Amino acid sequence: MTIESVLVAKDLSRDYQQGNLNLSVLKAVNLDIKRGEKLAIVGVSGSGKTTLLNLLGGLDDPSSGTVLVCDQHWGSLGASDRARWRNQHVGFVYQFHHLLGEFSALENVAMPLLIGGCSVAEARERATALLERVGLGSRLSHQPAELSGGERQRVAVARALVTEPSVVLMDEPTGNLDPHTAASILALLVELNHSLAISFVLVTHDRAIAAQMDRTVSLEEGELVAMEQPVV
Repeated sequence: MTIESVLVAKDLSRDYQQGNLNLSVLKAVNLDIKRGEKLAIVGVSGSGKTTLLNLLGGLDDPSSGTVLVCDQHWGSLGASDRARWRNQHVGFVYQFHHLLGEFSALENVAMPLLIGGCSVAEARERATALLERVGLGSRLSHQPAELSGGERQRVAVARALVTEPSVVLMDEPTGNLDPHTAASILALLVELNHSLAISFVLVTHDRAIAAQMDRTVSLEEGELVAMEQPVV
């Protein structure tokens, strides 16, 4: 693993048992994500994209192979140490925002910092600054139900980035939005990637979105296939 690599998967496989059948979802997957890189993973529904993302983020364990995040092997960490390392180095953005409905936008974004041991004052200051950066400075006290779909996803993006992780894993982050809102969220992600030098791994079925990443791989029958990146 080079000093520029923030996430590396080596010979990653994941099998599931269905009755007497052994179903191989991922087969010896290899990935090397560089600092500041934007990678898209495309593939048909059911191809294992979300399974791969969960393995990369340490939310699930592979049947074989290893995942290293900032030189740390997920498999060598116990549950509490894994959660701590994930909080420091990995952000997540999903198709559905998964915000805590009883908390304000500010409280939702501050939560990872508080979990990581920041003081309330520092967490609120950093969360406020990032919400202002994603265009929600006037919506700090609003709960998710009081925000539009695009605003909720912006809060989710801010929450993923507030700890300044090494890599953010995104599962169809614009998949539940209308085309105009999706385009604005994608533009925001690209701008934040350039300015913060945080690596993005984005799962999508949309080739137009994938085309705006630095590199695209396709998950086909459990194996990753590199794709030529079109000029946009």
